[in-house]
Amino acid sequence: MDMTLRQLGVFVAIVDHEGFGAAAVALGMSQSSVSHSLASLERSVQAELVHRAAPVRCTPLGDVLLPHARATLAAARGFTAAASAHLGAAAAGSIGLAVPPTAARGLLPGLLRLWHETFPHVDVRLFEGLDEEVEEWLESGAVDAAVLVDPDPLPRGALHLATDAYEAVVRSDHPLAGEESIELADLLEDPLLATTSGCETHVKHLHALTGLPYRPTQRIRELTTLLCMVEAGLGVAIVPSLAASMLSDTLTLVPLRPRLERRLVLTGPTTRPWHPNVTAIRDLCEQHGALTPAG
Repeated sequence: MDMTLRQLGVFVAIVDHEGFGAAAVALGMSQSSVSHSLASLERSVQAELVHRAAPVRCTPLGDVLLPHARATLAAARGFTAAASAHLGAAAAGSIGLAVPPTAARGLLPGLLRLWHETFPHVDVRLFEGLDEEVEEWLESGAVDAAVLVDPDPLPRGALHLATDAYEAVVRSDHPLAGEESIELADLLEDPLLATTSGCETHVKHLHALTGLPYRPTQRIRELTTLLCMVEAGLGVAIVPSLAASMLSDTLTLVPLRPRLERRLVLTGPTTRPWHPNVTAIRDLCEQHGALTPAG
């Protein structure tokens, strides 16, 4: 079976951009070249990998082979970067970093500034997703690094970026808004709005710790939508304190008792060597002292 990195890159781009034209633009190729590259790859595997109707989607075989294509491309990027480093070249190129929404807003701006100042030729491309999506993207090779929430077990070499706690978010005119801290039971008089974007497991655990039933009136995927509903007076919610950067002036966070914390760590994949640029930014964060190595 004969295939090239170029063909695998075309296959991944077509899927990610849901079409041949958009993939051609992203790759800087003609649409005809993109079509020919995929056709050559499909001849190698003796089957179609995508359905051509827009939006383009994988065939069943394409779904099976796509993670392997991503992992192969990720390994090739790492190989190239490691070889360049051996020759004394400065860190350069791009890496993909997956992050959950609260980390993207609460942590990444400062980290990106630090990385860019130190490694100006390394382009860090961000991918925002739910906690489980972030972990899946990292191990599949879709990204080279990720910020994970409470990974278990802790990946070798992971760096502890931050610890925050779950707090109640209420309107600024809510009777509890001025309290230094409140019991979870104090929220029972208000409808509970829950987010399914990775935080729900922790919120359920918080209820279990206090022996209170977990009965949300609404379950919303997007954290921004959840905050808009709280702002509209439709209920209260429980979110990580890093979400403070997402709040409008009409919302406020109130610490909860008991205190339930989560850890956010920067890590590379567990199933293949780390991209050298991921190791470089991890080491830079550790050297800066404000961030502490995990475990």
